[in-house]
Amino acid sequence: MADLHTTKIILTVISGLCWTIVYVEGVRLGLRDRSYAIPFFALALNLAWELLHTFFGFREGGGLQATINAIWFLLDLGILYTYFKFGRKYVSRTLPGQHFIIWSMVVLMTAFAIEYAFIRELGVFRGGAYAAFLQNLAMSILFIQMLVSRGSREGQSLLLAVNKWIGTLAPTIQFGVIGDLGFQHGSVLVVVAGSFCSVFDLIYIWLLTRSGTADLGQDYRISKKKG
Repeated sequence: MADLHTTKIILTVISGLCWTIVYVEGVRLGLRDRSYAIPFFALALNLAWELLHTFFGFREGGGLQATINAIWFLLDLGILYTYFKFGRKYVSRTLPGQHFIIWSMVVLMTAFAIEYAFIRELGVFRGGAYAAFLQNLAMSILFIQMLVSRGSREGQSLLLAVNKWIGTLAPTIQFGVIGDLGFQHGSVLVVVAGSFCSVFDLIYIWLLTRSGTADLGQDYRISKKKG
């Protein structure tokens, strides 16, 4: 039992460390490339999740995960800054400039409503866990879409991609396979969502390794014409 408890703590630390690296790298890439490093819909869900679960986590006694959530939220605010600073250029062709802020605020409010609904419907822990894995899966898919649509590795790096993968795989094992806290016997949904996160994360990592400075957007457009 002691060894299993230690394993769970190690997995929690791995997840916390890896995601912290993701967010720090995200801020660095955004400032360096005058871009933003996490797809905005995923970023909005992350911000809402981290703020709500920091609040509820400390209200229910705090602990390691609540502290990690608070750190993640502060770092994600840095990524949000890069989104508002540099993100307008990615939507200028489809969304008038004066509507960029309004659209962004609607997305953020929607994210908060969804995250709060998970908590009200399923409770703080289960609601938070299910929401986290589902939005993580969405993020994995959106990273691939972001790479293709930008046509370059602007605002992206292997350091971020690999830590995103490991940072998700660790809690998949902890809660889905081993079982912990509200999932004493594991969770099929966590295993399924977490497994597909790994599938898409590894595809994204592979695409990054082969992309270099190639114009992926051009390759994608050419392949569609041929098809």
